[in-house]
Amino acid sequence: MLVLGIESSCDETGVALVDAGGPGIPRLLGHALHSQVRMHEAYGGVVPELASRDHIRRVLPLTREVLQQAGRALDEVETVAYTRGPGLAGALLVGAGVACALGAALGKPVLGVHHLEGHLLSPFLSVDPPQFPFVALLVSGGHTQLMRVDGVGQYELLGETIDDAAGEAFDKSAKLLGLGYPGGPALSRLAEQGDAKAFALPRPLLHSGNLDFSFAGLKTAVLTQARKLGDELAPRKADLAAATEAAIVEVLVKKSLAALKETGLDRVVVAGGVGANRLLRAQLDAACAKRGVRVHYPELALCTDNGAMIAMAAAMRIGARVQAASRSYAFDVKPRWPLDEISAAA
Repeated sequence: MLVLGIESSCDETGVALVDAGGPGIPRLLGHALHSQVRMHEAYGGVVPELASRDHIRRVLPLTREVLQQAGRALDEVETVAYTRGPGLAGALLVGAGVACALGAALGKPVLGVHHLEGHLLSPFLSVDPPQFPFVALLVSGGHTQLMRVDGVGQYELLGETIDDAAGEAFDKSAKLLGLGYPGGPALSRLAEQGDAKAFALPRPLLHSGNLDFSFAGLKTAVLTQARKLGDELAPRKADLAAATEAAIVEVLVKKSLAALKETGLDRVVVAGGVGANRLLRAQLDAACAKRGVRVHYPELALCTDNGAMIAMAAAMRIGARVQAASRSYAFDVKPRWPLDEISAAA
């Protein structure tokens, strides 16, 4: 079964083709991605209307590119999957509309996928795929969550952010330091040149006794420290960036370890854009190695939003028989859609 996946939830247009016809885990045949970073850079953040218009321009050329990569024809596609939510409403509507139009034209079924479920299952596309059950650390854009995952569609929320997510803490702190957009990767690169112990920044909720997160206070502490430095900020930016990254990573690692202890599981999956962070990977790998815990990540190229994770999630839902694709081409999108609300037959 060939599944075409379309991702358009925010500022990246992704298309991919997955082969779910054989035994075992579905196989990625081709994927293509267009990032809108340069377009939004001038505005310091994503402009929803511009994002939607750019998705319209990109999605069909990317589809043709993926089919050419895979050496397949459009009429060989058996299911068309798309991101139903969460995300920007206008951007989601582009992907949903194109997917359902393709499905109707081909006479093939369609399936709307939860964006975070795509991230959650994206490590199954790696050379070292996980096995169920596992603890998942989802660190994607405005989401920071810990989940217990017992199977496809079987998700239990263990903890989540009560204000800013880790990705937002990276981006907002970077903006305070004048690092531009997108801020997270820029802050991480600068942090490599700094001393993480130069500033004592808070680790919010680190000892809260639960698995929730809070990063708004850290952002405020970065702002306060930057103002204290005043004219001395420029030569200390790398140190402040390193201290900020260290604070975020310590909270993510220790909360993940606490989730493993609480659930009694010995496997953790990290997914989402922040999952590409080098310091997070190094510290989590080291901490888990001491405890005999396996850690799984998506391939670096698949940490950001992409069509491969959407095609994969659709293929796995169909393969596990928790959801069937539909030949009803009326569609809606869900800009707000908590992952733990997905039932096994969503």
